[in-house]
Amino acid sequence: MKAMIAGLSLLLLSGCATDGQAPWNALTQSASCSKLGSDEQLKLNLADDMANDGKLHASLANLQSLPDNVADVRLRRAKVNRLLGRSEAEPLYRSLLGTCLAAAAEHGLGQLAAARGDNGQAQAHLQRAARLAPTDEKIRNDLGVVYLNQRRVDDARFEFLTAMELKQSDRLAALNMVTLLIYQDDWSRAAELVSRVGLSPAQVTEAQERAQKLKAPTKVIPTPANQVAAVATPGLQ
Repeated sequence: MKAMIAGLSLLLLSGCATDGQAPWNALTQSASCSKLGSDEQLKLNLADDMANDGKLHASLANLQSLPDNVADVRLRRAKVNRLLGRSEAEPLYRSLLGTCLAAAAEHGLGQLAAARGDNGQAQAHLQRAARLAPTDEKIRNDLGVVYLNQRRVDDARFEFLTAMELKQSDRLAALNMVTLLIYQDDWSRAAELVSRVGLSPAQVTEAQERAQKLKAPTKVIPTPANQVAAVATPGLQ
């Protein structure tokens, strides 16, 4: 009887463990950096298009039909789960550490930590990501945001300027730099940057509100989603 009860318990546990998701042992296996076949690549591109259109649930459904052991698929699933606020994002990112997409994995883990207000963990992940991919402007921007959250203004300025020079057409780092300048009450330089990059009045208001929150010295501020960059994967900006 005891053996039967033990067997039933194991059966129930194994049934609950998957919960419609990929089994945990699949995520403990190293992801392959091999390329997808042409048909699977088309599905991946479709999932990218859906995510870019804001159809995150449909994008995830398409990604779940692709091989989970392929690194590109796993990274996209991690990002979409992160944007949906699902807990599956973190183990997916962690399963990519030590692979060809380790920089993107560290980036995603840093974004998750920043979103929950854990700037220490976010800094550690994003610093590792920056060492692995030093010319990725999105990583440099997000590291700057974390430094700014910690009121490390000089470090934040360095990262924002690096991101702006790496990709001049990306306005996110410029918006964050304006936030920093307003935080320092450097309104003349903030106005010059706003004019130079063409930020909208709504963006300037957003920067002002963010700077005001930063002036509360003891408050831990979770990073808003629109302050950090998307994980740098093809088709998912």
